[in-house]
Amino acid sequence: MTQLIMKQYLYLPAVIIAATAVTACSAEEEKLGDLSGTHDPEKNERPEWYYAGGELGTSFITTSAAFEQPTKSVERGGLLASFKRGEQLFEKNYVSNNSGVRGGLGPVYVRSSCMHCHPGYGHGKSQPDGPFSTNDPGNGYLLVVYNPSTQAYVNWLAGMPQGHAVAPFKAPLDESRVMLKWHEYTDRFGNRFDDGETYALRYPEVTMEPSAVYAYNQGVLTESQMGDYEVRLESTIGIYGTGLLDAISDEDLRRQYEEEEKDGFLPNGLNPAVFKGGDWTGLYTSKEQSSDGAGYPFRYTYALSRGPLQDAAGANAFWNITNVTRSDRRYHYKDAGGFYAVAASRDPEVQAAFPAYIESVDPDRTHPEWFSGDVEKDILAYINSTSVPAEASDQNYIDMMVWHRGLAVPAVRDIDNPSVARGKELFQEIGCAYCHRPSWTTGKDEVRDPAQFFNGSGGRDLPRYPEQKIWPYTDMVQHKLMMVNDIRNGWCRTTPLWGRGLHQKVTGAEYADRLHDCRARTTLEAIMWHGASEQSDAAYSVDRFRALSKTDRDAVVAFLEAI
Repeated sequence: MTQLIMKQYLYLPAVIIAATAVTACSAEEEKLGDLSGTHDPEKNERPEWYYAGGELGTSFITTSAAFEQPTKSVERGGLLASFKRGEQLFEKNYVSNNSGVRGGLGPVYVRSSCMHCHPGYGHGKSQPDGPFSTNDPGNGYLLVVYNPSTQAYVNWLAGMPQGHAVAPFKAPLDESRVMLKWHEYTDRFGNRFDDGETYALRYPEVTMEPSAVYAYNQGVLTESQMGDYEVRLESTIGIYGTGLLDAISDEDLRRQYEEEEKDGFLPNGLNPAVFKGGDWTGLYTSKEQSSDGAGYPFRYTYALSRGPLQDAAGANAFWNITNVTRSDRRYHYKDAGGFYAVAASRDPEVQAAFPAYIESVDPDRTHPEWFSGDVEKDILAYINSTSVPAEASDQNYIDMMVWHRGLAVPAVRDIDNPSVARGKELFQEIGCAYCHRPSWTTGKDEVRDPAQFFNGSGGRDLPRYPEQKIWPYTDMVQHKLMMVNDIRNGWCRTTPLWGRGLHQKVTGAEYADRLHDCRARTTLEAIMWHGASEQSDAAYSVDRFRALSKTDRDAVVAFLEAI
């Protein structure tokens, strides 16, 4: 097989020959897939890559409900009722009272519902110039506020800054004082192909004055303590198919890193904070009290901040976005520096209304430390408590994770279109498949939960996907595109491409909203941003894309919008 690949790419420079021939799995066939993209429509045959989520994880709904479908594993495992309950938890708003199935929102929070960030269960939608606002559903942007020298998140806002609060508390961040501005950008090609076709590029700039921060306005936080900071945008991504990605074995993920490091094709190499010298330099360890203490390969979020799905972004968001506590997280999500708690405790308006508020939270006064009569002390004790009553039941959390792990991937569209088949071939030939690895085969899918919530039996079964060939188009590794106003530290995990062509149909968005901050309004813009800088890891592939005829460029776009 290796010889076959070399013959196919003999005309390429030696370095790209090596890159293309490198297998991202144990066999070249896995990475290469079906280059022809052909099938026999008369026999109703479909190519392997049509089944994006494999036999167990593919849905055949391509309407506006394409991202909402359960996998076969949900149905076969008798988990459909739990899946539907989890779906309701995802879609409905939490409220500030402490009664009912969705009570407990606050005291401060990012959004009142998961659906606010993931319209149609997909990627967040870009927002126009003006004040940053999360009041309208569909804004999937999260603000990243960090120190540009250290690249670390600031400690005076939560990692995902909270722009809302339940009375009498006040929001840690006044979103109306955070401004979003789009700028036009001219790349190294002058936004023009040699045949005369043009395109436009844009990027976002976010500014935030110190007065946007509640603790600063309350005199608890000084400009000196704030230090230098910058703000970036990160959009939510589609959550369908995440359970399938979790089923990729740690061993296969490690081999992917080993092969990319050994190959040395990409100019920026691998993130040394994750992998170097043939071994992991950083592993994910749960911070929960119930943690097993083990290290797991990072695999989720742009920043690779999370390990296995059961303790990853979705499991985390069920708690920190709404600030609804659960049995394994009986504390509020807040800034690491503790500035908000002090500011709230000293605010006369918060102090005046707090006694009535805390009576509604704890009518039986099971926490006497919240009722000492010293209101400043009581507010601090409440916000900083590590024994807040669990507002979401264990069954709520189980149902949420059954739903999260049980979302199917839509099948590929337009497979009968010759342009799509041609685009698939070109995607491989110009090197895009090096980072956007087409396929993986999952492992045994023995569910791992570093926080140990899902260990054992007791109704905590989750959908599983053993030995499935899936087509996510990602190597699960971080790379650098070197874009203006780039992601926080420049390292961004390769985003899975499956289903992205349905974004506008599913979400009703104005644009395709590609890349981590939705800067790309079209698929073509997304491609060209990959090569805007000569230092980008994707510059070589973009150069080759530019050398294609318009017909072939359109074919690549057609393929990307079909998968």
